[in-house]
Amino acid sequence: MQLGILTAPFADTPLSDVADWAAGAGFQALEIACWPAAGGERRRYAGTAHLPVEDMTRARGTEIMGMLAAKGLSVSGLGYYPNPLHAEAAHREAVIGHLKQVITAAGMMGVKVVNTFLGGDRALTADENWSRAEEIFAPIVAHARDRGVTLAFENCPMIFSRDEWPGGHNIAYAPRIWRRIFDTWGAAVGMNYDPSHLVWQMIDAARFVREFGGRMVHVHAKDLMIDRDGLYDHGILSAGIGWQVPRMPGLGEVDWPGFFAGLYRAGYDGPIIIEHEDRDFEGSDERIRRGFALARDVLGPYVK
Repeated sequence: MQLGILTAPFADTPLSDVADWAAGAGFQALEIACWPAAGGERRRYAGTAHLPVEDMTRARGTEIMGMLAAKGLSVSGLGYYPNPLHAEAAHREAVIGHLKQVITAAGMMGVKVVNTFLGGDRALTADENWSRAEEIFAPIVAHARDRGVTLAFENCPMIFSRDEWPGGHNIAYAPRIWRRIFDTWGAAVGMNYDPSHLVWQMIDAARFVREFGGRMVHVHAKDLMIDRDGLYDHGILSAGIGWQVPRMPGLGEVDWPGFFAGLYRAGYDGPIIIEHEDRDFEGSDERIRRGFALARDVLGPYVK
């Protein structure tokens, strides 16, 4: 396994500078954030554009990968987390177009994984969304497969704010949907596993890894704390709004020894990428670095 970071929190810092710090801090891998360079994404910890995917060439890709390798860093994947099943056709077309550009760039760079969301229309049921996903993603999956790239979906419900209510912006969160994903597209797709999303859904994490561990091609390390007062005030039917709190690993309720034990038993030996969404460690690059360093010290003993 390799321990690394998702570059998204360093929105205003060039990739080379992020890489210098990450290598100096003892990390071995980067998941590179690849939102559109023109911006437009308003969601927190989204919108960072660390690669010129819109006009990537093989020569430029080779140059970037060489720069990172010279610093002792590998690339775990390219990350772009939009909503490809959005209700508005223009929005869908824009994000799908950029997702294909990210996939194309990954192929040129020799990066084997692109991480994203399956997406969802918040006004539809999971089953209704799935019917649309089969049609919309068929050409995207084929585009990735033709370029030697595995498309990895994250298991996040994306229902953390009022504009995502009631159905969320990503249906790839529950085992019954994951079975459909793998039955439909097989080895052309994989899972980008984040254990924090199972905590507040009360999904058995050990059982989840036993069932899907063999399909995990990328792993995020993010913790989650349940605000018990918030849960009392809002109730479980608020779907996490008001009581689920993203934290750095070690500061929440994820069972990290059990997490790594499950991954080792499943045969996973890929990257462990720390995802930073902890408000206690934001506001400046220095505070973000402190959060990542704390997570490194918590997780480091398990990564061998």
